[in-house]
Amino acid sequence: MLHIAILSLDFHLEGCASLKEKRRRLGGLRDRFGRQPNMAVCESDRQDALQRAQWTFVAVAGARAVTDQMIAEVEKFVAETIDARVCGRELEYA
Repeated sequence: MLHIAILSLDFHLEGCASLKEKRRRLGGLRDRFGRQPNMAVCESDRQDALQRAQWTFVAVAGARAVTDQMIAEVEKFVAETIDARVCGRELEYA
């Protein structure tokens, strides 16, 4: 049985003045997690807003503990490296 975890994070990018700067500040998310074979990553909302963004991560594995570990890795990376404040978080299991 496959376990699927869906994490959506809303970001506030204080002082962000251009879409180029927004991509620079959040681009590490796609670089870091977009290449993993069992995770999908996308900017899922607010693409044209300069100081707001929403990114969604979908983790798929054979065990829920593995998807939980993958989601924890995303949240740790965000907390340690992304130059934005998380202002919303939603985690679902399918």
